[in-house]
Amino acid sequence: MAVFKLGLVGAGRMGRTHLRALAASEHVRIAAAADSARGSRDALAQTGLAVHADLDAMLDAGGLDGVLIAAPSDRHLALVRRIADAGLPILCEKPCGTTADEARDAASLAQRAAVPLQIAYWRRFVPALRQLRERIADGALGDLYFVACYQWDEHVPPAEFRAHSGGIFVDMGVHEFDQLRWLTAQDVTGIHVAAASVSAEPPVPGDSESAQVLCAMSGGSSGLVSLGRRFPHGDVCWAQVFGTRGAEECRFLWPPDGDSVFLTALRVQAESFAAWVGGAAGDGARAEDAVAALAAAEQASHALR
Repeated sequence: MAVFKLGLVGAGRMGRTHLRALAASEHVRIAAAADSARGSRDALAQTGLAVHADLDAMLDAGGLDGVLIAAPSDRHLALVRRIADAGLPILCEKPCGTTADEARDAASLAQRAAVPLQIAYWRRFVPALRQLRERIADGALGDLYFVACYQWDEHVPPAEFRAHSGGIFVDMGVHEFDQLRWLTAQDVTGIHVAAASVSAEPPVPGDSESAQVLCAMSGGSSGLVSLGRRFPHGDVCWAQVFGTRGAEECRFLWPPDGDSVFLTALRVQAESFAAWVGGAAGDGARAEDAVAALAAAEQASHALR
């Protein structure tokens, strides 16, 4: 099997994390990168990677099988448009825009260009979560009363990032909304929100440091999305499931192994994307999943306002 060559757009924190993850892959490698920031380009150039000042230059250089978008969320739609015009498959970091309408537009662009578009909801590639999802689908826990999905980060991100992230529900919550839908095979039909006014950093308008979302689900279950930007033990994610036959807790991202779990999931996600582009059955998130997650995030933001 030939190595699948990805171009990377965006060499910030998430882009560099993808580089670390794919360094361990035998099937996918990042062959080139594009970033408008000179400092980011200089840092990447030292690795021997082909580095470009913008996406157009990277596309013009050729030699790519697909493109990974890891640029800020408010640039996702424009980047999808340009890459789709070039006819290349797209693996786009979540959330694929900052609104459900932007995700819908991205889906339409990819469909018209007949290029694959996968959204990087990496939780779908964590073995512990996949096993939990299979147990739910097999009925091992019975009918579901309640599913809770938690994401608490160690540190509050910089105010500049928060101001352009779409707020806590778009920046963080979309992961949990997607995970909730994926685990339960149910859609979010109603939302109630509570956000803490407590803040350890200077407040950023529209971006609480902690928020909780209670969700009504289409299959009769209830869901909880719990978000926090400061957790003293490190970055953590976990899920709890309560059903008529049993209950389980899954601490799938937890110190000291969280970094390894995260990087492995990113690698497997990229390899699954490459296999899907090659004709295999894909199991990653699609554009319609991005729309659903962003729609729930928008409902939560509206309810809070």
